Amino acid sequence: MTLGDRWIQRPQSVWLRRALFQVHLWIGIGLGIYVLLISISGSAIVFRNEISKAFGSPRTIIPISGAKLSRAALKEAARRVYPQYEVSYIWEKKQPNEATELWLDHDGKTKMRLFDPYTGKDLGDSVPLTIRALTFLIDFHVNLLFGKTGRMVNGIGAILTTLLALSGAVIWWPGIQNWRNSLIIRRESNWKRLNWNLHSVIGIWTLAFVLVWGVTGIFVVFPKPFEETVNFFSPPQLYRLDDSTPMPRGQVRQAPPASAGAVTTRTLRALPPIERSLGDKILRWLYYLHFGNFAGSGVKAIWVAFGFAPPFLFVTGCLMWWNRALSKGLERKAIPGLHARDAKVSS
Repeated sequence: MTLGDRWIQRPQSVWLRRALFQVHLWIGIGLGIYVLLISISGSAIVFRNEISKAFGSPRTIIPISGAKLSRAALKEAARRVYPQYEVSYIWEKKQPNEATELWLDHDGKTKMRLFDPYTGKDLGDSVPLTIRALTFLIDFHVNLLFGKTGRMVNGIGAILTTLLALSGAVIWWPGIQNWRNSLIIRRESNWKRLNWNLHSVIGIWTLAFVLVWGVTGIFVVFPKPFEETVNFFSPPQLYRLDDSTPMPRGQVRQAPPASAGAVTTRTLRALPPIERSLGDKILRWLYYLHFGNFAGSGVKAIWVAFGFAPPFLFVTGCLMWWNRALSKGLERKAIPGLHARDAKVSS
């Protein structure tokens, strides 16, 4: 029987599958907590635009009492409350009965506070708690709260997540005779077999989503290889302001001489909209696919629901690891001489 025949009929006997199982196991164990946190934070911020609109900064109405304080007086009032901070920005609202927003900086950190422009009283955060929590989750999901370094780590995590999904797909293949049954969750009398069945079935049905998140996560952190590949097959197009006709890269069309005042506001408004190239659309869709931000709330809800699949796979995978490795080690410690008897049997 050739290697191809063994893979089709009895993949469990192929050494490559066993090697990939070890790769899948240890990447899953090492990456589990990361995948768990990234998946939960990603699901939480899918509806970030809707949350921002619903819980955005409300108008803070204050009573009008006399004349407004000068900007210098407002800065002095802020320094009294936050002596270690320097005022970097003052935003006075249009309506006289609205609070004034001040930004205060110290040691690379910024506070955004509302102050009464008549009394100089500190009125609290200008950003609601819900929005601050959302901002925290976004920063965690994108940068792991560590700026460029965290984003780089995130990119490596996305690469490993993609490898985890691909190796899982290879390991799932049960052979030509059993592949249909491996797509269905079966009622098992043994909870260990049920756990394995859940991990296998949920993993294969959510494989496409995990791959999309992994690949698009790589793109967000390392966009250059994607851009160069897309540009090779679909070169970017250049446009003139007075002519929306696309031009190949490297060629510049000279505009014909025009008399003074020939280009008017009406002429600019009459120009047709610029059509994005196929490559531009592909790159934009990589962003859309990561958050499901392309077809309304229904698709976003699906993205949120499937976002809990990786944490589920992590939990069931850990149980499988416990069943295969740790429980055997505990049995050997509990029963003296068991390891020696196992060795005799295997010999």
